[in-house]
Amino acid sequence: MTGKWGDRLFDWCNYLFLTMVLLVTLYPFLNVLAISLNDSVDTVRGGIYIWPREFTLENYRVIFEYDHLVTGFINSVLRTVIGTVLGVFSSAMVAFTLSRGDFQARKFVSTIIVLTLYFSGGLIPGYMLIRELNLINTFWVYVLPGMVNAFHIIIVRSFMDGLPYSLQESAKIDGANDFTIFWRIILPLCTPVLATIALFVAVGQWNAWFDTYLYNSSNPNLTTLQYELMKILQNTTMSASDANAFRGTSGEDHSRTVSPESIKMAISMITIIPILLVYPFVQRFFVKGMTLGAVKS
Repeated sequence: MTGKWGDRLFDWCNYLFLTMVLLVTLYPFLNVLAISLNDSVDTVRGGIYIWPREFTLENYRVIFEYDHLVTGFINSVLRTVIGTVLGVFSSAMVAFTLSRGDFQARKFVSTIIVLTLYFSGGLIPGYMLIRELNLINTFWVYVLPGMVNAFHIIIVRSFMDGLPYSLQESAKIDGANDFTIFWRIILPLCTPVLATIALFVAVGQWNAWFDTYLYNSSNPNLTTLQYELMKILQNTTMSASDANAFRGTSGEDHSRTVSPESIKMAISMITIIPILLVYPFVQRFFVKGMTLGAVKS
């Protein structure tokens, strides 16, 4: 009986601890959501915690009326989808080549790739390279420069090194070429690590704005959501004489109906929600061991 009561007490302590962790984790998100949905004038009074006191969608309406926001959202979605697909596939191909024991230069190439994690050319040489490649004021400047990531290659290669090499040998005996082995055998087995890499790349692409500032700031058709939201955040610190910066495409002056705090919270929700919607579909691959029992050496 003493053992059972001890186990129950331990379980209740775990439940209590995990509940506290859940509340601490969720509170900032709920607080931001409540402020973004609360009336701006009422928000200035304070006292908003996890539920809006005076519900309104005015904060979001003001943001979505901002110039070029829809164009930025479309470009951000496109760069996230295209950049994630190309980034994951390219990193997986390089990692597969480096994981091959018959690749003679694998150590030399791996050393060069690792060195790029410690040394970089810098901002100015990078800008000059992008300019010489004629990528400035183009959409592909969002995708091509970061398509192959050294850190992602190392992670995928480490996972591939743990796969039984007998799988590739048996495929070769059946007449499969290298690309068939990569596409039909290696990639399906690497689904968990590729899903992890895809999440890293997608979050990085979705949150990126500095490359827009450097390369495409003069072209409003190539703007991104994060860059436009960054400009809105900068405008929240404006003085009263610069209140026209909050005017949307309709020309209506919203500076008297919204507050900087409400705008900041609404922007935070706009940037967070897409990732929250994608993450549950990717998370299930993290714990999925697809190689268990595949081959017993």
